[in-house]
Amino acid sequence: MFSNFDFGVIASSLPYLFGQGMVFTVTLTALAAAMGVVFGTLIAMMRLSAIPGVTHLAKGYVELMRSLPLVLVIFWFYFLVPYIGAWLTGSPTPIQVGAFSSALITFTLFEAAFFSEIMRAGIQSIPKGQTAAAQALGMNYWQTMATVVLPQAFRNMLPLLLTQTIVLFQDTSLVYVLSLTDFLGAASKVAQRDGRLVEMYLFAAVVYFAVCFTASFLVRRLHSRVAIIR
Repeated sequence: MFSNFDFGVIASSLPYLFGQGMVFTVTLTALAAAMGVVFGTLIAMMRLSAIPGVTHLAKGYVELMRSLPLVLVIFWFYFLVPYIGAWLTGSPTPIQVGAFSSALITFTLFEAAFFSEIMRAGIQSIPKGQTAAAQALGMNYWQTMATVVLPQAFRNMLPLLLTQTIVLFQDTSLVYVLSLTDFLGAASKVAQRDGRLVEMYLFAAVVYFAVCFTASFLVRRLHSRVAIIR
């Protein structure tokens, strides 16, 4: 089976695969995860607020994003956002957003829906007595969230947040539909250029498995340590 397997094409492509493809993938993952956690936390707080309209708006957003295929959302932002931007600004021509910006916005908004549910569970896991104690000290809602509830919720939910980030790392491979060169896209270009599809796609699978398996192992270790601290 591997008699015609060419390891040389993999070795010669490593600088391109990791120097450009993996750097792009890690950068997009890190930015989308950080921004998604921030936006997701705001959505979670909106869902837990006592304002009915705000609660229903946040819930509708989460349900919408979780019900759509990610690749469809990527297409939607890439092709429609420039026209929506032109309509909002009154520009006669579509606003140039760019493929990377479209991908970053898409992953941020899409993953925020999942991060928000994790954060909502984390916030609800904090005993209500602590919230009551903070309010008894004269803290308002935002001060209570920022100084009492959210720090503990982040600690409790950190393993789940990192697990969702691993899923995000895998999902970034969908940017191939925008012709962006992530790790899988770089492997695909090399495979088509050299006619070595088996070697490159197999190597890409091994790399994704190694990264995700290692990250998952570290998250499990972190989860056990957090559980002990509790």
